[in-house]
Amino acid sequence: MLNKEFKRKDVDRMRNLIKGKVGESSELQVGYTSKKEDHKEGDIWEEGGKKWTIKNGIKQTSTKLDKIKKEAILPLFCPDCSNLMKTRHDSKMYKIHQMCLDCVVKMEHKLRIEGKYEEYERNMVSNNAEDYVNHLESYLMEALNTSNSQYVSERGEVEKWKGGLDIEETTKEIKKSVKIFKDGIEEYRNTKT
Repeated sequence: MLNKEFKRKDVDRMRNLIKGKVGESSELQVGYTSKKEDHKEGDIWEEGGKKWTIKNGIKQTSTKLDKIKKEAILPLFCPDCSNLMKTRHDSKMYKIHQMCLDCVVKMEHKLRIEGKYEEYERNMVSNNAEDYVNHLESYLMEALNTSNSQYVSERGEVEKWKGGLDIEETTKEIKKSVKIFKDGIEEYRNTKT
């Protein structure tokens, strides 16, 4: 004899489980139902203050930094040749060219055959130099605008120093030097061999 009596909803639930209808309800519900939207692969929608998308069948949040993450994270396979990217050289080349070392070597070899390698090399060197000058300028401007009126000594005493740089004059000198460097980079970029 059973200690528990089965109710109709229990029987319906067992029937649904046996038939493979796991998600179906076993009782009638009355009340508010939210509007249900069906989304497909690649759809982007906003729900609860977040942007959502479906990638490879999985619902994921979509952020502003997705493009940056994609570029920063080394993929398992080269996007160009689909070979495994396993060496540290592949990692360095991916950061620059978005392909593995073997593909970069093939691309540069092709450029040498076509006679375009010198222009490619000149652009790579000038872009690198321009990036360096921009970083140096931002570092110097930040250091110039940092307060340097007091320092903490090795003993923990606060020392106040007088004097310093003329900020306006130094800013002009930095801008002038940066312009000279950028003009030199542009001249190098435009030279023909």
